Amino acid sequence: MKPVTVLALLLALFGGALAAQDTNLNPAQYRLALVASGFARPLYVTGAGDGSGRLFVVEQAGRVWIVRDGATLPVPFLDISPLVSTSANERGLLGLAFHPDYTTTGVFYVHYSARSPDGDTVLARYRVSPNNPDLADPGSAEVIFTLAQPYSNHNGGQIAFGPDGYLYMGLGDGGSAGDPLNAGQTPDTLLGKILRLDVDSSPTYTAPPNNPAFTVNPALAPEVWAWGLRNPWRFSFDRATGDLYIADVGQNLIEEINFQPAESPGGENYGWRVFEGTRRFTNEREPAGHVPPIFEYTHAEGCSVTGGYVYRGAALPELDGVYFFGDYCFGRVWATRRSPDGAFQTQVFLPDTDLIISSFGQDDAGELYLVDHGQGRVFRLARR
Repeated sequence: MKPVTVLALLLALFGGALAAQDTNLNPAQYRLALVASGFARPLYVTGAGDGSGRLFVVEQAGRVWIVRDGATLPVPFLDISPLVSTSANERGLLGLAFHPDYTTTGVFYVHYSARSPDGDTVLARYRVSPNNPDLADPGSAEVIFTLAQPYSNHNGGQIAFGPDGYLYMGLGDGGSAGDPLNAGQTPDTLLGKILRLDVDSSPTYTAPPNNPAFTVNPALAPEVWAWGLRNPWRFSFDRATGDLYIADVGQNLIEEINFQPAESPGGENYGWRVFEGTRRFTNEREPAGHVPPIFEYTHAEGCSVTGGYVYRGAALPELDGVYFFGDYCFGRVWATRRSPDGAFQTQVFLPDTDLIISSFGQDDAGELYLVDHGQGRVFRLARR
């Protein structure tokens, strides 16, 4: 039985309405072109938004490397490994985001698990060296946010600037299993949420005045933008539309992709721990305003979703507007496209790769990359 048929059957059994309709792409036309290798447990790749053509590859242990013209520079752009805890599989240097005005400010941000206190989440600001654009200034570090982590897993990790210029930060529910703290459905805690921070208004940060706590839901903590999340492992904004795609790692059965349109005022509740995807996880009352996922798959097809990006590059124009995401365990890649009526059509794009997909990435031109955690490689999606 084909995977899509199995998925459709399971969704019908669980009451989902997420039919895996074909996006009419021909995967045989595409390949993964090796860009760079030799990294140790890489977790992310991105451009700096400065037009330099450089790629920045994040290693879990705390280093960021530059790939330029197909070669990895011999000295890391940033090495904060003495600060970073890797004592558990989901700890480490988890996120990197360059300021939208990086060309002028030289400012970027990192999200990592601290060595002490054990595994606490840290958001820190750094600046590039004034004398060398390929080196960060380690002395410029400013810690602007910390949060205690009750367990070693479900740390989230993504940070990204939205089209509004604010910094968005993903945090898991705090860990263990089954969300024992009920963080996902506790509005005034920061765990199990995506935060929206103004990092330009003070030495640390402030909560933007149009965050949901001030506009649509006063019960939420001021920093919260979206909630009801278990472990949002990679989210991204469509650089053309501003729509937000969130991959949320499931518990025992369901992996899911959530969606927030650009015009949303925020405050969406994606359901965890009451729901795992479209399936009931507890018998608690359904959250008010619960937003179900746009796509889900079972653990017959993977075990841990990795969020990706909407393709907006020039090399593969027929893929314009297609959102790509994958599975960490099975190496499978899906493609989904939003139709003009708002419906999503999804298909398996790469069913059998040998990649342990820890992340996707985009360069400054909007080309799409995949990161292989297991063998330390970075690939670009290309035509055969």
